[in-house]
Amino acid sequence: MLLAFLGLVLLILAFNAARLSPGLERLRGLLTLGGVGLLLVGLITSTVVQVGVQTLFGKVDDRVLGPGLNFVNPLVDVTRFDTRTQNYTMSAVKNEGQQAGDDAIRVLSADGLEVVIDLTVLYHVVANQAPKILATIGEDYQEKIVRAISRTRIRDNAVYYDAVALYSTRREEFQTRILNAIEKDFRVSGLQLDQLLIRNIQLPQSVKASIESKISAEQDAQKMQFVLQKEKQEAERKRVEAQGIADYQRIVNTQLSDKLLQYESIKANQAIATSPNAKVIIMSGGRGGMPQLLLGDK
Repeated sequence: MLLAFLGLVLLILAFNAARLSPGLERLRGLLTLGGVGLLLVGLITSTVVQVGVQTLFGKVDDRVLGPGLNFVNPLVDVTRFDTRTQNYTMSAVKNEGQQAGDDAIRVLSADGLEVVIDLTVLYHVVANQAPKILATIGEDYQEKIVRAISRTRIRDNAVYYDAVALYSTRREEFQTRILNAIEKDFRVSGLQLDQLLIRNIQLPQSVKASIESKISAEQDAQKMQFVLQKEKQEAERKRVEAQGIADYQRIVNTQLSDKLLQYESIKANQAIATSPNAKVIIMSGGRGGMPQLLLGDK
């Protein structure tokens, strides 16, 4: 609107140039051209909105101004609404969410323990519901609807779960439950819930220590089970090995005879005698019990 005001001032000067000053009379044409240009640019830029709702003297117009160029009455006020996906984070970490300090949600579980939940809500404004939002809620719908409803529904539903279940086994079920509850309330208010993200669930320190101790004990038990299984396998291997040696000795003892020993001895001595190396072999057990002397080739 500032450009339009300046353009109007230049046009007034142009129309009164002759009466105000001879110097302005020579610039009358330039002042007129500049005034018209600024006035047009000001009017156009003041009436360009994306998605907005018009209000004239406090009355909200049901017509929604869509994306693009819109020409509206200069007397109306236009409230703009962002229909893209927005997020609202409630976190225990300072300055991580929309609130400056700790904004995490503290709830009581079914077993009476306090659980701290960090949450992010993804949502968007339904375009054709923007007039309703402005008329019934106002521009601060994020604080009045998104924040308030999310915190309330989480507290209402957390009482059905034990603290450990929220932290582990039933976390996904809890997230689905509160998503359905919040989605219904958002829809009534003209908002669409896109996603609900439970970022962190913090248990009391005593419960957390108990869980960690239990997990450590389970890991130790599994480790001991592995060691025992390995020892059993090693014992079985040794038993099979000993049985194999015993079976071998039994077979050898039952089938070994003097003639077989003599035959094997002869073959061994024959191999030695035919070796190219020089040697002298004395064999016992010959005729008459006298030792026999075998000479090699060298």
